[in-house]
Amino acid sequence: MNKMVLKLVTASFLAVAASSAVAKEFVMSYDGFYDRLKVVNKGDFQYARVNFYISDIGTNEVCSIKSGTILTEKNEYPLNYTDKAQLLLPYDKQLDTDKAVIVVQPQNPVHDCQLKLQIEANELEGLALSKQSLLVINNELEELLTDLSGFFVSKLMWFLLPEQKGVVVTFKAPKQFDDERITCEKSVCYFEVTDSWEDNTTVLADINEVVKVTPWISK
Repeated sequence: MNKMVLKLVTASFLAVAASSAVAKEFVMSYDGFYDRLKVVNKGDFQYARVNFYISDIGTNEVCSIKSGTILTEKNEYPLNYTDKAQLLLPYDKQLDTDKAVIVVQPQNPVHDCQLKLQIEANELEGLALSKQSLLVINNELEELLTDLSGFFVSKLMWFLLPEQKGVVVTFKAPKQFDDERITCEKSVCYFEVTDSWEDNTTVLADINEVVKVTPWISK
């Protein structure tokens, strides 16, 4: 996601995150997560998701998590996360009502970490990776991006929305395709999706070789 997308979707959310290069832990209000999870939950999305990661500000690399907790005034819950520092947060109205906060302690206490919001496609197991399926994913990602941008931007200031050219597919190993609408840089491939892909079910690659699918933003 480029800088414009980040500003449109996460500016108010990131403002509540308190962190510093010397902090042993940082705290984020759950309501920012809940608002974005609510958008996904209300939409008819089979693949598109909004995910949350902890990354290094300077390098954008993973900030490994030592421990994490979800706190309310009366209760404490364990925070689930992956070895890629993805926060696995529940969609829970009660946590929002109780003004819960997320407390994260990085493995490296002097790591300069930040919260990163990423729109991507998940749960692709069993999917045939074809132009047809990539068109479906592309349309879902584009719709989710618009929904997250909100009514004011998407309806009244649509010209501020970034242009999505297609999808970026990250594979486990370098790939090449003999197609002018597909360009690859080692294991990262850019698919310029068009509506003409709707009936093309030819399998392009094994879905198990895919690491992630994200929007391809051109501005």
